[in-house]
Amino acid sequence: MIQFQCDYNEGAHPQILQRLLETNMEQTVGYGEDDFCAEAKKLIRQACENENVDVHFLVGGTQTNTTVIAHTLRPYQGVISAITGHINVHETGAIEATGHKVLAIDSADGKLTAQQIEDAVLSHLHEDGPEHMVQPGMVYISFPTEVGTIYTLSELQAISTVCRRYNLPLFVDGARMGYGLCSPQSDITLPMLAQLADVFYIGGTKVGALFGEALVIVNESLKCDFRYSIKRHGGMLAKGRLLGIQFATLFTDGLYMQIAQHAITQAMRIKQALQAQGIPFLIDSPTNQQFPIFSNTQLERLSQKYLFSIWQKVDAHHTAVRICTSWATKPENVDQLLKDIAG
Repeated sequence: MIQFQCDYNEGAHPQILQRLLETNMEQTVGYGEDDFCAEAKKLIRQACENENVDVHFLVGGTQTNTTVIAHTLRPYQGVISAITGHINVHETGAIEATGHKVLAIDSADGKLTAQQIEDAVLSHLHEDGPEHMVQPGMVYISFPTEVGTIYTLSELQAISTVCRRYNLPLFVDGARMGYGLCSPQSDITLPMLAQLADVFYIGGTKVGALFGEALVIVNESLKCDFRYSIKRHGGMLAKGRLLGIQFATLFTDGLYMQIAQHAITQAMRIKQALQAQGIPFLIDSPTNQQFPIFSNTQLERLSQKYLFSIWQKVDAHHTAVRICTSWATKPENVDQLLKDIAG
């Protein structure tokens, strides 16, 4: 069975495994205060072109999202998100478990607009007694979104402007950050994110690491005591070096972007081949997640050999699936997939 259902089917990039092996018997202090983590932080600051950001390493995306959101919000505040946002649909109520509400806004393409955010804030302010309602306290977006779409620079600038106008910290979930940055439609870079967002993270779990996310805090007001929040939410890894080694490797000699580009190259091969065959798509995604609509007959045949994520029933005879490429996707597996789809 060839798996295309997600981008963390494989273990880790061989260079990471080699570096972990090389350093395995070295003794270090724990909890991310070792030299490997310090080196990784230095490389990430350089990549962001900002020496003043704080960098922290956590194990996974849900843990990072809950820690950041709980750290940022006052007890009576909630977080604005697209209705399809990961924190709203795929985190088992983790945000609500911290005592904060996800203030979900409808979105056809997985993205929020600056106008939607401003409307949500003004709607709250104009309530008869707004203190009886959950106050919008921050904004959560993801890059790429849960459905593979990405924000343009102008869209992100507009969102950042609105967030700063109303003193709403802007948090960018970058679980698939590399795939967003390498999209042929992307006009955003890490230094741009470091200018426009208050806090964001660079995903490793889905982009070549065994596990781990690198959190970048730009806003000075969010930096204070963040390690306390990491510990309180169970995110302070005793062997923190394991995270530092992985991110130091990913951010040496451009490895992170190189392997992310590989996933995009394979995804675009799939997209272009399916378009040429007249196969429709549920969503026009420019990233490593593609959402073709197959007839149920096609899907039944392909499912004998391939594993996809079933995304949505389109009608009684057609189903949209997610085909996901990754840093480790084998070109020959894509060749075979396209041959079998055509057949």
